[in-house]
Amino acid sequence: MIKRFHALYVGQIDLDNVGLNGTPANERRYPNERLTEVFETSRQVAKVMDECGYYAFWAAEHHFQHEGYECIPNLIQWGLWLATQTKQLKFGCGFNILPMWHPIRLAEDYAMADIVTDGRVIMGVGRGYHTREVETFAAPLLDTEANREIFEEGVDLLLKCFNEESFRHKGKYFECPPRVPYRGYDLDEITCVPRPKHLPVEIVMPIASGRTIDFMAEKGFKAMVTLNGEKILDDVVRAFHDSCHRHNRPTQLGQDMIWGAGIYLADSQEEAIRKLEPAHDERYKWFAPFGFVRYADEQGRTWGTPGAPATIPTLREGVKQKAWFCGRPDEVIAGIKSIEAKYPGLEDFMIHWAEGLPPSEFIEQLRWFAREVMPAFNRR
Repeated sequence: MIKRFHALYVGQIDLDNVGLNGTPANERRYPNERLTEVFETSRQVAKVMDECGYYAFWAAEHHFQHEGYECIPNLIQWGLWLATQTKQLKFGCGFNILPMWHPIRLAEDYAMADIVTDGRVIMGVGRGYHTREVETFAAPLLDTEANREIFEEGVDLLLKCFNEESFRHKGKYFECPPRVPYRGYDLDEITCVPRPKHLPVEIVMPIASGRTIDFMAEKGFKAMVTLNGEKILDDVVRAFHDSCHRHNRPTQLGQDMIWGAGIYLADSQEEAIRKLEPAHDERYKWFAPFGFVRYADEQGRTWGTPGAPATIPTLREGVKQKAWFCGRPDEVIAGIKSIEAKYPGLEDFMIHWAEGLPPSEFIEQLRWFAREVMPAFNRR
């Protein structure tokens, strides 16, 4: 049963001229004073979420985006600062792109945040998908196998930093410590200082391929899946569940997963679709070319695969596929519960902020959702 409510903000500014016929994504360029508005926006949203009883506010790590879609470069700093502005809300890293980090630096930064916020920053890791970002940081992305290798080795080193009093690591990409003399002795192992206060560290990853699912299950990670059509969502939930059991990790369907969907409340579904549509379409103008249309066609094929649609989806298609819930509070409650009923272990639901929606409008939606939707679920 759903108990906890989250929201995801990828870090967009208040975009202008949104929608399919608005400014083309690649033609957007904003000055620094506009790009930095994401921090004040984050603070305003976090305060509202904290007041309304939400569990966690998530953001995404991205770099170099003068287009204004994803403008938060450091999630641990972001969460650490916002924890000083709020009382109990948690802040999720969705996700630290591990191939762009040295794993020990990430471990140290997270440990400090965990200690000083008393566990209010949630660790998340991912492999990345923007070539402009990952390759600029001298990490592989076009070479997908190398990207997977450096990510998986980075995870192993990160976990050593968290869980072992002292360690030695020698792999293809990292050797820690180097074989050097230190104060009269030969350095053979190293200790991460500090280590997190709350162990084991809860780590969340986005679900991608079947091989990724198996890796997550083996490592004990939790999964995030957002804006998936009902058929694709079911495939993913069952694949993760089966993989957990193969790795001696008994779970119920939906357990250790955060499920996210788009939400817009209005006095009718038609009004909600009309108001949300430009913001929805702005999202997919930017994200569809990266392959982020996780819907199935009538034959069960994922959009973008051979024979399936490969276009920008309409909001009505998203509502049909139950990736977006639009309408009166009772309609949205019924839609969420129709998914919840399938997965007895599901406890976390996340609202995805449509990238073209102004902050003031999203804040209004958060308040309305907290007031009239959240009480319909057993949150604690």
